[in-house]
Amino acid sequence: MSLRHGLLALLEAGPRHGSRLRAAFEEHTGAAWPLSLGRVCTTLGLLERDGLVAREGVDGAGRVTYALTRAGRAELRSWYARPVELAGPPREELALKLVLADTAPEVEVREVVDVQRRHVSEALHDYVRQRAELLARRLESPGEVARLLVLEQLICHAEAESRWLEHCAARLLRLHPPQEPERPARNADGAHTVDHLPQGAPRR
Repeated sequence: MSLRHGLLALLEAGPRHGSRLRAAFEEHTGAAWPLSLGRVCTTLGLLERDGLVAREGVDGAGRVTYALTRAGRAELRSWYARPVELAGPPREELALKLVLADTAPEVEVREVVDVQRRHVSEALHDYVRQRAELLARRLESPGEVARLLVLEQLICHAEAESRWLEHCAARLLRLHPPQEPERPARNADGAHTVDHLPQGAPRR
């Protein structure tokens, strides 16, 4: 998520201070991505350093308001025009965890996959429920429409991760098939034989 460009887009409507930007961000995203005021202020400082925003003034509460610069508007137009780069495997932490679990001596990697599959299934069920509740009423505010779009993105991501985990489970099963327990050998009469007993040990 590009918070830099998100703040630039919100400032296009006019100068705002950090608290108002934070509230507007959560309103537009339906609070799907919680955002701290400290992160907003830090990002505003970086945008100011790069010449994309400038301090407009101070409101009655002593809060600094920021406005887009010409360079900021140009960067925003460029952001809208270019595609978003794919970040790599979904949830790099999860991919790393599976890679390391497969070589860890005391970890069963298939159990790690199963735990994640259950978690994704529960999350997906919750997203679908929230979407159904949202669609049950008329969507009139921009915040509700944004919430719907974000939920549908979360649903698509969860479905994709679920398919990937199913693939991982099948792949690991082929690479590491479960070991069948050894069966005791039988003699010519069909009776079980006992091997490797110490000399003189009783046979049952």
